[in-house]
Amino acid sequence: MTAVAAVDLGASSGRVVRGVVAEDGVRIEEVHRFPNGPVHLGDRLHWDVPGLHREMLTGLHRAGEVDSVGIDSWAVDYGLLDADGELLGNPVHHRDSRTEGITPPDGLYAINGLQFQPFNTMFQLMAEPLLPRASQLLLIPDLLSYWLTGQRGAEYTNATTTGLIDVRTGRWSPELTRDLPPGLLPELRYPGDPAGTWNGVPVTAVGSHDTASAVVAVPAENERFAYISCGTWSLVGVELESPVLTAESQAANFTNEGGVDGTIRYLRNVMGLWLLQECLRCWNADLAPLLRAAGDAAGSVFDPNDPVFLPPGDMPARIAQWCGKQMSRAEIVRSVMDSLALAHRDAISDAQRLSGKEVDVVHIVGGGSRNELLCQLTADACGLPVVAGPAEATALGNVLVQARAVGAAHGTLADLRGLVRHSQPLRRYLPRITSSRSGRRS
Repeated sequence: MTAVAAVDLGASSGRVVRGVVAEDGVRIEEVHRFPNGPVHLGDRLHWDVPGLHREMLTGLHRAGEVDSVGIDSWAVDYGLLDADGELLGNPVHHRDSRTEGITPPDGLYAINGLQFQPFNTMFQLMAEPLLPRASQLLLIPDLLSYWLTGQRGAEYTNATTTGLIDVRTGRWSPELTRDLPPGLLPELRYPGDPAGTWNGVPVTAVGSHDTASAVVAVPAENERFAYISCGTWSLVGVELESPVLTAESQAANFTNEGGVDGTIRYLRNVMGLWLLQECLRCWNADLAPLLRAAGDAAGSVFDPNDPVFLPPGDMPARIAQWCGKQMSRAEIVRSVMDSLALAHRDAISDAQRLSGKEVDVVHIVGGGSRNELLCQLTADACGLPVVAGPAEATALGNVLVQARAVGAAHGTLADLRGLVRHSQPLRRYLPRITSSRSGRRS
């Protein structure tokens, strides 16, 4: 058996897990969990990255003796270093308002293949006052890795979310980076590459975009699957061998992001459980009783991707205003569940149509796989079986890439997924309604 430590940072919490990989499967144990979230400093919304570094070190010490360390996090956000390698300022949160009103230049999609999101790194850099003083940019997991090892690099799967990678070549785009300071972007490294050492322990590059790691741990039996990495965001798509760069794909707001082993994560970002998290924060309420009540409630359908829902704030009031009526808490929760399920359906239907890849099953991984109501409503909306789990897909994918790098696991993505399938609890939801599969949300 081989043990590794996975640092897994989400938008609302972080944790360090100890993973053990053997011939019969993979097991993980959470050794440290800590909160994460936005910090208001003046007029800006930031991340507490020094605090994350402190919590990461606490978790790594609790993990004990391991053969490797790997780090993943959310995408697009970054820290800027000066010429001495010091952090210029606390990284800004992607939900900050500084990129409001930015529009993409013509021809961008044909190069980077990304769904337009105003918070993508390239647009944040357009509003970055510290850029003239910066010597190098490091995405969040690369920044934390640098603080562990002293070695700098840009892990590929996360780099593809910046908008600065040419999706056709898999390299930094000379055209899209020509106005940036020379040397700002580090050399690329890939999942499984060495990233330095910490206290004598190898640090391994993993799919450092958390969705890339989560997709590694999708327990699919074959290639005919769609996935929903469901947490603060729902990342909904299919796995491809090459990008889809058509005008139809751009119009449908699909993104082509790099995956482990040269795959393409062809997906659409859906607002996800952020809607529910903000409601619970405003109500100071527990989720379980609200979900039980929502099961029998009548909800309304709204567009979860409306930009009004992006920033923090009074989410229940925004949802009620969008729906145009007074709503109980149960009705709001049911509306969130129904709206997300239909958004999942639309994204999966569009992914199949635009990519030409047909799917027979939908895999929901991440924290949302524990939400029985959402899983069942997604199966109903898609007219396809839903396999829910593992909830810890991101950490598992992180662990598996490390394990393969140190020789404790072998083979292709299919082999790694087999380890997940044989050792993790999964639940299957069959659609109760099939006629809605061809429908569209109004």
